[in-house]
Amino acid sequence: GGKDAINTTIINFNNEKMQITWATRELFHNENVSFFYTFGEGKHKVWKPCTTYLLDQDYNSGCLFKTEGPTLAISIRNSNGSEELFSKKLKADFYIKPSPPENVTFFWEEDSVTVSCNKPERNAWCLRLELQYKSKFDKEWQSRTSKCCRVGEQGFDPRKCYSFRVRLRRLVPYCNVVNYSSDWEAETFWRNGTLLDSCDDDVTPQSQTVIVLSCSLAVLLMMLILLILLCKWQRVQMSVLPAIPDPKYPFADLFNDHNGNLQEWLDKNEHMVLQTKLEYEEPESITEAENQQEDGKNSEKPGPSENIFTVPGAAENNYGKEAEIACLIPVCNTTAPFAGFQILMNDDMYVML
Repeated sequence: GGKDAINTTIINFNNEKMQITWATRELFHNENVSFFYTFGEGKHKVWKPCTTYLLDQDYNSGCLFKTEGPTLAISIRNSNGSEELFSKKLKADFYIKPSPPENVTFFWEEDSVTVSCNKPERNAWCLRLELQYKSKFDKEWQSRTSKCCRVGEQGFDPRKCYSFRVRLRRLVPYCNVVNYSSDWEAETFWRNGTLLDSCDDDVTPQSQTVIVLSCSLAVLLMMLILLILLCKWQRVQMSVLPAIPDPKYPFADLFNDHNGNLQEWLDKNEHMVLQTKLEYEEPESITEAENQQEDGKNSEKPGPSENIFTVPGAAENNYGKEAEIACLIPVCNTTAPFAGFQILMNDDMYVML
């Protein structure tokens, strides 16, 4: 309570510089305070005013000064220094923030790496060397810590690129009351003992194989889908829009032999039709004549008790034969099927479409 109740942040940078900060806007409203410090002990202390202030919106919020000893006393006062607002004594050595490791080296042996740095001159036993690493395929850093100033790790894949960074940590609570670590040393990139500029182009052979196989499967799948769609489209097209036959194939002789002259083509085909008809009717005529001769012979041979009768319906039978003969003669307008088309022929054998 009292004058020791406010929060301050104390950092001793590698036992070389001290930085004391406070929340000026929360503690001292609209008041610009002054800071004094001393490394002396006893009644005859020599208070030194701060020469390098840290500002927060034009108000003093901290002081930076040189480390001169292990014991420190600080005093925050009003603007003219006549009234003390806060005071505190502390061990400067318990607030040390170490500097980054110097002269960091990497030693590779197969899948193992050993990292080392220069050993600090003072209190090296209070420090721990921390190593962190990760590959491009790792989401988080892997960490290993060892005594200053050497740390090793194994199990690295020689095909992968790794990022490395190191820092020094101060032991708590044996050496520090605050867990301070140094800033990270510059990040470096390694693959199988070779220093690289970056790991941006790091692709393992396994990942390359996976990429090639994935692309090949994707291409094959797309080709299969396109083939299926093409077959289905052809079926739909044939059902919705059936193909129109080309007339030059059923009437090849019309275009090849007669150059599209329809009348010439019809005249030629008329002779072929009549010749075919005569060849078909000729056997029928011969068969009919032979039947008439056989009937005549049978009539010349009278039977033993043969009687000749006159049938009243004979005239009707003759009329029926005449009708059959008349049906064989084509009429003036006759429709003849040809190659899937119905052709109307008149007496002059012209085509009526």
